[in-house]
Amino acid sequence: MKTNVGYWRLIGILLAALLMGTPAMAQTSDADAAFAEQLAALNARSFDDKAAAAQAIADSGHPRASIVLQALIDSRLYFRVVGGDVVLAEPSDEGFALTDPLTGEAAGTATQYEVRRVVINNAIRGQVRDLIARAGLTSDDAAVRRDAVQQLLNNPDPAVADQIAGLIEDEPKADIRQDMALVLGLARLGSDEPAERLLALDTLRGSLADRVRNQVRELAANDPDERVRQQAGAMLSNIEDKRRLWGLAEQVFFGLSMGSVLMLAAFGLAITFGVMGVINMAHGELIMIGAYTTYVVQLLMPNHIDYSIFVAIPAAFLVAGAFGVAIERGVIRFLYGRPLETLLATFGLSLILQQLVRTVFSPLNRQVSSPAWMSGSIEMNAAFSLTLNRLYVIAFALLVFFALLAIFKRTTLGLRVRAVSQNRAMARAVGVSSSRIDSLTFGLGAGVAGLAGVALSQLTNVGPNLGQGYIVDSFLVVVFGGVGNLWGTLVGGLSLGVLNKFLEPQTGAVLAKVLVLVFIILFIQKRPQGLFPQRGRAASEG
Repeated sequence: MKTNVGYWRLIGILLAALLMGTPAMAQTSDADAAFAEQLAALNARSFDDKAAAAQAIADSGHPRASIVLQALIDSRLYFRVVGGDVVLAEPSDEGFALTDPLTGEAAGTATQYEVRRVVINNAIRGQVRDLIARAGLTSDDAAVRRDAVQQLLNNPDPAVADQIAGLIEDEPKADIRQDMALVLGLARLGSDEPAERLLALDTLRGSLADRVRNQVRELAANDPDERVRQQAGAMLSNIEDKRRLWGLAEQVFFGLSMGSVLMLAAFGLAITFGVMGVINMAHGELIMIGAYTTYVVQLLMPNHIDYSIFVAIPAAFLVAGAFGVAIERGVIRFLYGRPLETLLATFGLSLILQQLVRTVFSPLNRQVSSPAWMSGSIEMNAAFSLTLNRLYVIAFALLVFFALLAIFKRTTLGLRVRAVSQNRAMARAVGVSSSRIDSLTFGLGAGVAGLAGVALSQLTNVGPNLGQGYIVDSFLVVVFGGVGNLWGTLVGGLSLGVLNKFLEPQTGAVLAKVLVLVFIILFIQKRPQGLFPQRGRAASEG
């Protein structure tokens, strides 16, 4: 009897469990059935019907909804020619590998004649992107949320404002929260209620984004509500004032980056011209050699571009320095004290080096790839960003400057170079080989010119005429700063770079250079020795 009671009790428990599970199973079955109907509606002839089906899929809350919508805009959603079932399709050897969009399970294969792609237009594609973005706002992945907000920034629909408002306070990432506030404000600007538009203006206060400025300008000019127009007008005036200030900061930054290039190009000239008194018209070609060395290093390290620049820097210094020593030993040493002949000889050398490069590398410009860590920018705000390649060039120029200071102030070579430049005869009398110091000094100046070529290769294309655009400016920097003075070269390069960038928008690039040249001529009339006069004698003296 006890056995029978236990038996019937077990059956009762099983029946109860079955009855309790039936509603949940029924609900799951109903949700899948509804989702299947929405999928089938994507195969409609009308684009309006397809748009409605996409909206229904997004609103369904089905776990496969975002996968289906992404496949739709990626052109991976197909339907069977026979039966009309919608499937996910990926190209394969047999034609297409099919996946059931409802379950995610494999659904066999099909040839290109057995399936057809679900065709949508650009309007539906944009709608679907917005739907995916709205779904991504609640994702646990910060990257997905960030992409979703960026997508909504392109189309700030007022319908999304309530959803954003409910999520913005709980968003842990400050940058995503800031972009959410931007989306919320832009979405509310399209509201029919003046109070909502006023609230949107308060939300957007402080933003300098172009989209915000354009929308605020539109409200200030055409909004039917007087209060909105006044507040928008005041906000627009504030935005324009801040953008002008940040525009000045941007000009200063670009001027400093340009000045850093001039500074790098002029360091080598400050050594050869300032210390040795040699007018080297081939200095620009030494810069070009450094740039081509960077190009060659990248050819030898195609799979390690991110690290090639660390090889290119010492390589460019050594290659350009070797050319410099060869020029000094082969030509310059016979022309000390004869500046006109030195100028003509080095000008001829510049033409020879240009033709040598054209013969070896062809006359075409070559592109040097920047490492990934030098690409992109640091965005300070919507009106001002710091490009990383220019930022690294500024830092590199300062590093070279301090390295040269250390060489001239802290090393035996620097002591002997200063001795020879100040009094060649006395330096010889105490045992300093002036001819060897001349070679090393010229090689050092040429090597620094090669480093300038490495920096220039990250900003522009490499070509045979690369150095010609910097030789005159380099001489101007050296003369303005003080012949042979590194501090003068630093101040002169940065000052002329910033001055040039402020003049260009007003006068144009060519006239700006002319005005800078006139300024230098007038300056040296009053102060012939430059900003920081160098004490000592030229290399040709003694």
